[in-house]
Amino acid sequence: MGRLFSGGVRPIEISRKIGHAMGDSRSVGVKGQPVVANHFTVLLSATDLQRFADIHDTLVRDLSDAARETARDEGWSFMGPVHVEIVEGQNLRSGIVRVEARMKEADGTTGILLLPNGQQVVLGEYLVTMGRLPECTISFDDPNISRVHAEIRPDGGGFIISDAGSTNGTKVNGAGISSHRLADGDRITIGATVVEFRAG
Repeated sequence: MGRLFSGGVRPIEISRKIGHAMGDSRSVGVKGQPVVANHFTVLLSATDLQRFADIHDTLVRDLSDAARETARDEGWSFMGPVHVEIVEGQNLRSGIVRVEARMKEADGTTGILLLPNGQQVVLGEYLVTMGRLPECTISFDDPNISRVHAEIRPDGGGFIISDAGSTNGTKVNGAGISSHRLADGDRITIGATVVEFRAG
């Protein structure tokens, strides 16, 4: 890996630049929470862009995950899904990276739940229930999960998760909730199972 990126931009440098751009963009949301940019344009030289060509999709995914992790660690929120694009910057030398960051709302009421087994459940204009019962929209074989544990419903431009009176409670990012508006990258814990929400 070191030889591959020798003399050019390394992925860790791009990730750090995105992290700095998030911090520089920090503002205060309507409910007093810190909000940061979620849409990032990474500008590279033509040489560096070509160097990343074969791993472009993986790099974008890893950079997006790193941005979500940074936001969770810092207690920052996003106004929409995290989006990273990597393009050629005019007159940039190899080894130089620039990041343009801005806040952007979700384009519509869509979302995805990433389940532990790798399955993706697309959310839309309908109620989603999670629990042990086979009748639930998403059914888990976990004895720590109640028969009907939690539900997710569309609300305006996003989604609300609510605990359904479960025995062990529902957590989002480690904190117990009765009701919570989901943000991109939120980690939902029901029983011993962790599900990640992605806005889109």
